[in-house]
Amino acid sequence: MDYKAHIRDYIAREKEILDMLDVEAIDAALNKIVETFENEGTIYIFGNGGSASTASHFANDFNKGISEYTEKKFRFICLNDNVPTVPAIANDIGYEEVYRFQLRGKLNKNDLVIGITGYTGGKVRAMCDYSLHVPVENMQLTEDVHMIFDHMMMTILYQVWGIIGH
Repeated sequence: MDYKAHIRDYIAREKEILDMLDVEAIDAALNKIVETFENEGTIYIFGNGGSASTASHFANDFNKGISEYTEKKFRFICLNDNVPTVPAIANDIGYEEVYRFQLRGKLNKNDLVIGITGYTGGKVRAMCDYSLHVPVENMQLTEDVHMIFDHMMMTILYQVWGIIGH
């Protein structure tokens, strides 16, 4: 079977989504991440399903990928990485408490919480001051763009901070 037309369609849709992203919102979110870093706050990040993997990847890219080259280190914590904790909370308290329970009593004024959203953004987006939202009704395309947010921000910080070789 010849998949080229489908491949071109997917790539075209990806380009359309990238062109419609809110650059102002991405800039504000990146500035907040840097501000949290500078104020030695902790950045908590989470997602569901494939976005949970992206949240974990995001934390790794900042905790190791950038922090390898900086004296001060990023303090990212991925709330969905603790596999025993997530189902224990879901089972004993309720799935709707999986992330909130982990944050209770921990958040400080300099901390930041990042929830990765797509589709309408649901309750998470409604609670956000800053948004890394992909307004698309397609899981695969949404998750593609979430990874672009991560790598774009990482690359920008490499460039702005003068991290050599990136």
